Amino acid sequence: MADESSMRAVGWARSLPLSTGVKEARDWTRAHMAALGWERTAPTLVDSVVLAVSELVTNAHVHAHSAAQLILTWDEHCLHVTVHDASPRLPEQRHADHGALGGRGLLLVDALADDWQVRRCPRGKDVTMCFQPPLASEGAQGG
Repeated sequence: MADESSMRAVGWARSLPLSTGVKEARDWTRAHMAALGWERTAPTLVDSVVLAVSELVTNAHVHAHSAAQLILTWDEHCLHVTVHDASPRLPEQRHADHGALGGRGLLLVDALADDWQVRRCPRGKDVTMCFQPPLASEGAQGG
């Protein structure tokens, strides 16, 4: 087992103003998953991460009326995906009828991520998700 003092981490951050489409967040995220080698070793997980990013950036733009700060951090055990927005209002699970077009975001995040949490910040909130790739010690590498 590796000594904690030798742990490496790599991270990327991107600001996505309201005028930026969510597609840009998806493409940017997918490119960084490719840099980790996950498109080859865990393509289904890449799709899950990209879908969750799309959901949270959309929520920042639509519900918080805010730019989104997207931060990806890989610490060799978990890909931490954080989306920050300027609204202090915490997300709430809504009851969505079968025909409703929205209201399933938190259910989606809960189903896709291994773990997630919401934290208030001085200027808004962070929603952070953790994604652990299968066989993380063998298949995914930071770079």
